[in-house]
Amino acid sequence: MPTPDFVLDLREKIGHDLLWLSGVSAVVLRPDPDDAARQQVLLVRRADNGAWTPVTGIIDPGEEPAVAGAREVLEETEVVAVAERLAWVHTLPPMQYANGDRSQYLDLTFRFRWVSGEPGPGDGENSEARWFDVTALPEMSEEMQARVRHGLADDGPTAFTR
Repeated sequence: MPTPDFVLDLREKIGHDLLWLSGVSAVVLRPDPDDAARQQVLLVRRADNGAWTPVTGIIDPGEEPAVAGAREVLEETEVVAVAERLAWVHTLPPMQYANGDRSQYLDLTFRFRWVSGEPGPGDGENSEARWFDVTALPEMSEEMQARVRHGLADDGPTAFTR
């Protein structure tokens, strides 16, 4: 997955030290075209590990989080979507990448509404992008299942991990 230029610039200064980053997850929903009473969720299959996930990405410096989510959805899937609400705020545990870089993410999971476009693996970060009925999701990690669950939750207060 391509690393944003601002992260590469920071890595030149701090090496492999722990870097705190803000991320966004976009749970994009639309009515099923064959049955408007049913909902579908947009998922992508990551090119690096084959895992199904909602669209995720790093928020650029100064970028509004909901705008970052819409940008990531468009770049990764060629779908236009608008944020409806912030669904979940939580911190991931520190992680270490194969090159030795260490990062920790604050994830902001948003519920998005599909506006237009048919999904495809837009920018090469994913090998597939497609709609799934919310009752027939593919196997996903517990972390990604939780993001989808929070995005599917009826309108209400944002969930915060305590």
